[in-house]
Amino acid sequence: MYDLMDSIPIIILLATGAGAGFVSGLVGIGGGFIIVPVQYWLLTSMGIDPTVAIRIAFGTSLAVILPTALSGAVGHYHQKAVLLKPAVFMSLTGIVGGFLGGIIATHSPGDYLRVLFGFVVLASALWMFISKYPQKNETHNNNFHYLFWGFLAGMMSGLVGVGGGLVLVPILVVAMGLSMHKAVGTSTAMITSVGGISSYIINGLSVPGLPPYSLGYINLLQLAILAGTSIPMAQLGVKVAHQLPVKKLKYISIVLQVLVAQKMIGIFGWLHLPF
Repeated sequence: MYDLMDSIPIIILLATGAGAGFVSGLVGIGGGFIIVPVQYWLLTSMGIDPTVAIRIAFGTSLAVILPTALSGAVGHYHQKAVLLKPAVFMSLTGIVGGFLGGIIATHSPGDYLRVLFGFVVLASALWMFISKYPQKNETHNNNFHYLFWGFLAGMMSGLVGVGGGLVLVPILVVAMGLSMHKAVGTSTAMITSVGGISSYIINGLSVPGLPPYSLGYINLLQLAILAGTSIPMAQLGVKVAHQLPVKKLKYISIVLQVLVAQKMIGIFGWLHLPF
């Protein structure tokens, strides 16, 4: 059984933060789909109740995603790949949606949340796979569209502990007609996770069975370790993103999401695979 201060969990978290930060900057989907499964595994291996563990994984993931995504947003902005108006409007309703999603998640069974997380990630990957991504930027959308999609992305972000970009990148490209690079850049500038972070803190206060250094359902020690590598690696991800063609970005994102979705749903376990 691990302890959070052991060297092995720290090394795992540092590597996870680096990978999540790189992916966040690369494809604009926050990296939560990497952080959540690793945190869940570490917390349950420490003897934390699975329901509490998945909620901590979601809450802490959102807390890591916010500064990591903003780090990536700075890089994308310098590449002229951030559309400020959509980012601001979607953030406004995204924060509200994130708070509501967090409330629902903190009062739902852990197994349901884990499987829901897997299916949300899988659905996002499938949508990206079957959709044809435009090569040019189209911004003929009214403010209501931005507010609606922002709320939906925020709700899913708070509900399953991922950045709103996991939902928004496909929406920005498929439904709103943005180029892949601008969709990635704009999604990193979203602050929908603020609502979810607040919700996980408030609803986790005084909950029994939390590990040390927890503020509600956010573990501050894990947050510090993960963010320590995710924030700088997001900048590297941005640099690589703008050197890759759209199709490669699309397929990298799809493969990563499908693998993580299968793990969280339990498909690897059903097939008796050692993952």
